Amino acid sequence: MPLIPEEPQIHESAQGPRVSPATGRTTPTPRPVPGPRPAAPPRPGRPGPVRPMPPVQRTPRDPAVAKPEPSAPAAPAAASTPQIQLVPASAEGALDAAEEAVDLLLDSGRAPGEVLVITTGEPHPWAAHELSFGEAAYWAQHDAGDDVFYADASAVGRAASRPVVVVAVNGGPDATAATALPLALGRAGALLIVCGDPQMINSVLGAGV
Repeated sequence: MPLIPEEPQIHESAQGPRVSPATGRTTPTPRPVPGPRPAAPPRPGRPGPVRPMPPVQRTPRDPAVAKPEPSAPAAPAAASTPQIQLVPASAEGALDAAEEAVDLLLDSGRAPGEVLVITTGEPHPWAAHELSFGEAAYWAQHDAGDDVFYADASAVGRAASRPVVVVAVNGGPDATAATALPLALGRAGALLIVCGDPQMINSVLGAGV
């Protein structure tokens, strides 16, 4: 009889209760442990750290501010003497030269009430016309101060000061011009224009104009 191989014996004790690792329990998937987070790059709309402005910029200005102060008191002294301008002209052409000077003054922006015109010889036609209505009406226009005023050299003492005085040495005795020119200089606030003979004007004013 052929031999039947014996089946391997399975011992009951070896089977015991089995521990199935996957029964009824899900093994958690291992998660990576978070390490230190990398620093986020700066956002484009946000500037980086503000750098402090160097305080050195303010210091150079401080000594410069104090420098112009000593020169300030010298300004009023220079403004006290009016400028003298000489327009060479003959006695016959002095009145026309004075009229041209007045036109240039008005064109440059001077108000008519800022100009006083003085004649040493024949009075200006405007003055002669206005005086025909009486001295009261004539001087009332002077006091109004809203237009160019024309006066004879003998009336300079009565005329008030104006920023610009124009003198037309259009004849008359030399003594009249010698008296009128210093008075006109005293009436001029900023500018004295003299139309006439340069040699005679320089000898009277002594300013080498």
